[in-house]
Amino acid sequence: MMLQIKDLKVRYGNIEALHGLNFEIDRGEIVTLIGANGAGKTSTLLSLSRLAPPDAPTVFEGDILFDGESILKTEPHKLVEQKMMALVPEGRHIFGNLSVQENLDLATYAVKEDHQFVQETEDLVYNLFPRLKERQKQRSESLSGGEQQMLAVGRALMTGCKFIMLDEPSMGLAPVLMYEMFRALRELNKNGITILVVEQNAKVALDFATRGYVLDTGEIIASGSSDELRNNKDVQKAYLGG
Repeated sequence: MMLQIKDLKVRYGNIEALHGLNFEIDRGEIVTLIGANGAGKTSTLLSLSRLAPPDAPTVFEGDILFDGESILKTEPHKLVEQKMMALVPEGRHIFGNLSVQENLDLATYAVKEDHQFVQETEDLVYNLFPRLKERQKQRSESLSGGEQQMLAVGRALMTGCKFIMLDEPSMGLAPVLMYEMFRALRELNKNGITILVVEQNAKVALDFATRGYVLDTGEIIASGSSDELRNNKDVQKAYLGG
Protein backbone atom coordinates (compact mmCIF):
# COMPACT_ATOMS: atom_id res chain seq x y z
CA MET A 1 0.00 0.00 0.00
CA MET A 2 1.48 3.33 -1.06
CA LEU A 3 -0.94 5.78 0.58
CA GLN A 4 -3.41 5.27 3.42
CA ILE A 5 -5.71 7.95 4.82
CA LYS A 6 -7.08 6.98 8.22
CA ASP A 7 -10.00 8.81 9.86
CA LEU A 8 -8.64 12.15 8.64
CA LYS A 9 -10.27 15.24 10.09
CA VAL A 10 -9.07 18.72 9.16
CA ARG A 11 -10.24 22.26 9.80
CA TYR A 12 -9.65 25.84 8.78
CA GLY A 13 -9.72 27.71 12.06
CA ASN A 14 -12.87 26.46 13.77
CA ILE A 15 -14.49 25.18 10.58
CA GLU A 16 -14.18 21.45 10.03
CA ALA A 17 -13.64 20.63 6.34
CA LEU A 18 -13.05 16.86 6.37
CA HIS A 19 -14.98 14.59 8.73
CA GLY A 20 -13.03 11.37 9.06
CA LEU A 21 -11.82 10.40 5.58
CA ASN A 22 -10.64 6.87 4.90
CA PHE A 23 -9.17 5.81 1.58
CA GLU A 24 -6.09 4.16 0.14
CA ILE A 25 -4.04 3.98 -3.04
CA ASP A 26 -1.85 1.14 -4.24
CA ARG A 27 1.41 1.73 -6.03
CA GLY A 28 0.84 2.12 -9.77
CA GLU A 29 -2.85 3.02 -9.56
CA ILE A 30 -4.77 5.92 -11.04
CA VAL A 31 -7.36 7.00 -8.46
CA THR A 32 -9.78 9.91 -8.62
CA LEU A 33 -11.63 11.96 -6.03
CA ILE A 34 -14.78 13.47 -7.48
CA GLY A 35 -17.34 15.81 -5.98
CA ALA A 36 -18.96 19.21 -6.24
CA ASN A 37 -17.35 22.52 -5.30
CA GLY A 38 -16.83 22.66 -1.55
CA ALA A 39 -16.84 18.88 -1.14
CA GLY A 40 -13.35 18.82 0.35
CA LYS A 41 -11.30 17.67 -2.63
CA THR A 42 -8.70 20.42 -2.53
CA SER A 43 -8.57 20.27 1.27
CA THR A 44 -7.65 16.61 0.93
CA LEU A 45 -4.76 17.31 -1.43
CA LEU A 46 -3.46 20.21 0.67
CA SER A 47 -3.53 17.96 3.73
CA LEU A 48 -1.57 15.27 1.88
CA SER A 49 0.96 17.88 0.73
CA ARG A 50 1.57 18.95 4.34
CA LEU A 51 1.38 22.63 3.51
CA ALA A 52 1.11 24.87 6.54
CA PRO A 53 -1.93 26.99 7.50
CA PRO A 54 -3.36 29.35 6.37
CA ASP A 55 -2.62 27.94 2.90
CA ALA A 56 -3.77 24.50 4.03
CA PRO A 57 -6.04 23.13 6.74
CA THR A 58 -4.87 21.78 10.10
CA VAL A 59 -5.07 18.03 10.66
CA PHE A 60 -6.50 17.52 14.15
CA GLU A 61 -7.38 13.84 14.04
CA GLY A 62 -6.41 10.77 12.03
CA ASP A 63 -3.27 9.94 10.12
CA ILE A 64 -1.69 9.91 6.66
CA LEU A 65 0.59 6.98 5.94
CA PHE A 66 2.93 6.87 2.97
CA ASP A 67 4.76 3.58 2.43
CA GLY A 68 3.60 2.62 5.91
CA GLU A 69 5.04 5.68 7.68
CA SER A 70 3.12 8.66 9.04
CA ILE A 71 3.89 11.90 7.20
CA LEU A 72 1.93 14.20 9.50
CA LYS A 73 5.14 15.76 10.82
CA THR A 74 6.98 15.76 7.50
CA GLU A 75 7.77 19.16 5.99
CA PRO A 76 6.48 19.75 2.44
CA HIS A 77 9.95 19.91 0.85
CA LYS A 78 10.87 16.64 2.55
CA LEU A 79 7.87 14.96 0.93
CA VAL A 80 9.36 15.91 -2.42
CA GLU A 81 12.94 14.97 -1.55
CA GLN A 82 12.35 11.80 0.46
CA LYS A 83 8.90 10.49 -0.50
CA MET A 84 8.96 11.68 -4.12
CA MET A 85 5.48 13.21 -3.87
CA ALA A 86 4.47 16.22 -5.97
CA LEU A 87 1.38 18.39 -6.22
CA VAL A 88 0.06 20.07 -9.36
CA PRO A 89 -2.16 22.69 -7.70
CA GLU A 90 -5.40 24.15 -8.92
CA GLY A 91 -4.59 27.28 -10.89
CA ARG A 92 -1.14 25.90 -11.90
CA HIS A 93 0.89 28.51 -9.96
CA ILE A 94 3.70 28.63 -12.48
CA PHE A 95 6.25 31.45 -12.40
CA GLY A 96 4.86 33.66 -15.13
CA ASN A 97 7.89 35.95 -15.41
CA LEU A 98 10.19 32.99 -16.08
CA SER A 99 10.57 30.97 -19.25
CA VAL A 100 9.29 27.44 -19.70
CA GLN A 101 12.83 26.11 -19.31
CA GLU A 102 13.48 28.18 -16.17
CA ASN A 103 10.29 26.85 -14.57
CA LEU A 104 11.45 23.29 -15.22
CA ASP A 105 14.97 23.99 -13.97
CA LEU A 106 13.70 25.41 -10.67
CA ALA A 107 11.89 22.15 -9.91
CA THR A 108 15.09 20.08 -9.96
CA TYR A 109 16.40 21.29 -6.58
CA ALA A 110 16.10 17.83 -5.00
CA VAL A 111 17.75 15.98 -7.90
CA LYS A 112 20.01 18.60 -9.49
CA GLU A 113 23.18 16.64 -8.71
CA ASP A 114 21.92 13.74 -10.81
CA HIS A 115 22.60 15.35 -14.18
CA GLN A 116 21.64 12.25 -16.18
CA PHE A 117 18.24 12.02 -14.46
CA VAL A 118 17.58 15.74 -14.99
CA GLN A 119 18.36 15.49 -18.70
CA GLU A 120 16.33 12.31 -19.17
CA THR A 121 13.34 13.79 -17.34
CA GLU A 122 13.56 17.01 -19.32
CA ASP A 123 13.55 14.96 -22.52
CA LEU A 124 10.52 13.06 -21.22
CA VAL A 125 8.63 16.28 -20.49
CA TYR A 126 9.33 17.70 -23.93
CA ASN A 127 8.40 14.41 -25.62
CA LEU A 128 5.12 14.27 -23.70
CA PHE A 129 4.35 17.93 -24.36
CA PRO A 130 5.90 19.02 -27.69
CA ARG A 131 4.18 22.39 -27.34
CA LEU A 132 6.46 23.17 -24.39
CA LYS A 133 9.53 22.30 -26.44
CA GLU A 134 8.40 24.79 -29.08
CA ARG A 135 8.01 27.47 -26.39
CA GLN A 136 11.08 26.57 -24.36
CA LYS A 137 12.41 30.14 -24.12
CA GLN A 138 9.02 31.84 -23.97
CA ARG A 139 7.79 33.56 -20.81
CA SER A 140 5.32 31.16 -19.26
CA GLU A 141 2.71 33.85 -18.56
CA SER A 142 2.22 34.12 -22.33
CA LEU A 143 1.27 30.45 -22.68
CA SER A 144 -2.32 29.35 -23.17
CA GLY A 145 -4.17 27.81 -20.23
CA GLY A 146 -3.61 24.31 -21.59
CA GLU A 147 0.08 24.93 -22.11
CA GLN A 148 0.42 26.29 -18.59
CA GLN A 149 -1.21 23.12 -17.27
CA MET A 150 1.29 21.05 -19.25
CA LEU A 151 4.09 23.11 -17.72
CA ALA A 152 2.71 22.56 -14.21
CA VAL A 153 2.72 18.80 -14.80
CA GLY A 154 6.19 18.95 -16.34
CA ARG A 155 7.48 20.91 -13.37
CA ALA A 156 6.16 18.22 -11.01
CA LEU A 157 7.93 15.52 -13.03
CA MET A 158 11.22 17.40 -12.80
CA THR A 159 11.18 16.94 -9.03
CA GLY A 160 11.69 13.20 -9.52
CA CYS A 161 8.23 12.34 -8.22
CA LYS A 162 6.81 8.82 -8.20
CA PHE A 163 3.44 9.92 -6.79
CA ILE A 164 1.70 12.88 -8.38
CA MET A 165 -1.43 14.68 -7.15
CA LEU A 166 -3.40 16.84 -9.57
CA ASP A 167 -6.05 19.35 -8.57
CA GLU A 168 -8.63 20.00 -11.32
CA PRO A 169 -6.24 19.48 -14.27
CA SER A 170 -9.04 19.84 -16.84
CA MET A 171 -10.29 23.19 -15.51
CA GLY A 172 -10.53 25.79 -18.26
CA LEU A 173 -9.05 23.57 -20.96
CA ALA A 174 -10.44 23.14 -24.45
CA PRO A 175 -11.49 19.51 -25.05
CA VAL A 176 -8.57 18.75 -27.38
CA LEU A 177 -6.02 19.96 -24.83
CA MET A 178 -7.84 18.23 -22.00
CA TYR A 179 -7.63 14.86 -23.75
CA GLU A 180 -4.01 15.52 -24.69
CA MET A 181 -3.28 16.16 -21.02
CA PHE A 182 -4.92 12.94 -19.84
CA ARG A 183 -3.21 10.97 -22.61
CA ALA A 184 0.15 12.18 -21.31
CA LEU A 185 -0.79 11.34 -17.72
CA ARG A 186 -1.77 7.83 -18.75
CA GLU A 187 1.65 7.41 -20.37
CA LEU A 188 3.29 8.51 -17.13
CA ASN A 189 1.29 5.94 -15.22
CA LYS A 190 2.48 3.21 -17.61
CA ASN A 191 6.01 4.30 -16.69
CA GLY A 192 5.42 3.69 -12.99
CA ILE A 193 4.01 6.95 -11.62
CA THR A 194 1.06 6.61 -9.24
CA ILE A 195 -1.62 9.26 -9.79
CA LEU A 196 -4.28 10.82 -7.59
CA VAL A 197 -6.47 13.22 -9.53
CA VAL A 198 -9.12 15.52 -8.10
CA GLU A 199 -11.79 16.45 -10.61
CA GLN A 200 -15.13 18.20 -10.72
CA ASN A 201 -15.71 16.78 -14.20
CA ALA A 202 -16.77 13.33 -13.02
CA LYS A 203 -17.20 11.84 -16.48
CA VAL A 204 -13.66 12.72 -17.52
CA ALA A 205 -12.24 11.57 -14.19
CA LEU A 206 -13.94 8.17 -14.33
CA ASP A 207 -12.87 7.66 -17.94
CA PHE A 208 -9.27 8.32 -16.87
CA ALA A 209 -9.02 6.56 -13.51
CA THR A 210 -9.43 2.89 -12.71
CA ARG A 211 -10.96 3.51 -9.31
CA GLY A 212 -12.51 6.41 -7.43
CA TYR A 213 -14.03 7.92 -4.33
CA VAL A 214 -16.94 10.38 -4.20
CA LEU A 215 -16.66 13.23 -1.71
CA ASP A 216 -19.64 15.20 -0.41
CA THR A 217 -19.28 17.93 2.24
CA GLY A 218 -16.13 16.43 3.70
CA GLU A 219 -17.17 12.77 3.69
CA ILE A 220 -16.75 9.88 1.29
CA ILE A 221 -20.21 8.73 0.24
CA ALA A 222 -19.30 6.18 -2.43
CA SER A 223 -16.29 4.28 -3.74
CA GLY A 224 -15.47 1.57 -6.23
CA SER A 225 -14.11 0.91 -9.68
CA SER A 226 -14.80 3.50 -12.36
CA ASP A 227 -17.41 1.20 -13.89
CA GLU A 228 -19.13 0.69 -10.53
CA LEU A 229 -19.32 4.43 -9.92
CA ARG A 230 -20.57 5.11 -13.45
CA ASN A 231 -23.36 2.58 -12.85
CA ASN A 232 -24.24 3.91 -9.40
CA LYS A 233 -27.61 5.64 -9.78
CA ASP A 234 -26.88 8.24 -7.08
CA VAL A 235 -23.55 9.11 -8.71
CA GLN A 236 -25.24 9.28 -12.11
CA LYS A 237 -27.90 11.64 -10.83
CA ALA A 238 -25.57 13.93 -8.87
CA TYR A 239 -22.45 14.01 -11.05
CA LEU A 240 -23.04 12.45 -14.47
CA GLY A 241 -26.25 14.13 -15.54
CA GLY A 242 -28.16 10.86 -15.42
